[in-house]
Amino acid sequence: MGIIAPKKSNTASKVLIAFLVIILSPVLIIVVFLYLLWGVVLYMTIWLTWRKRPVLFVYSDSPVWKDYIEREILPYIQDRAVILNWSERKTWKTSLPVLAFRYFGGYRNFNPIAIVFHSFRLVKIYRFFEAFREFKYGDPTKVEGIKENLFDALGV
Repeated sequence: MGIIAPKKSNTASKVLIAFLVIILSPVLIIVVFLYLLWGVVLYMTIWLTWRKRPVLFVYSDSPVWKDYIEREILPYIQDRAVILNWSERKTWKTSLPVLAFRYFGGYRNFNPIAIVFHSFRLVKIYRFFEAFREFKYGDPTKVEGIKENLFDALGV
């Protein structure tokens, strides 16, 4: 039996990772700080300017939900909502609604979505995507539940 020598590459990779963590930590802290600061700026701007329209609603022209949303949701919230159509996103100009959607909407299950901004409280997000997958196959239970929760939050 021979003597097993420690792997140099394993030690070298650990040193490299430690070095990168030490070097990049300040950058990461700054990036996280700026991201959170951007969120605070968005919150404050929305709270001050959207008092009568505290909802950002985003949907698309999907045949699965377009008719339902335009018939069962939009008529009840349109006076209180800023509405964006995801299908028209190529024509969107940089604006507060677009910036808010990009920040608060996330990268998954963001369409259809309702984002409710109550003054000096964190947003409440209502994601309809998964519920509409079941709706597509004949089960409206989850869609109706999310819709009712949204309406309750808005006092509709």
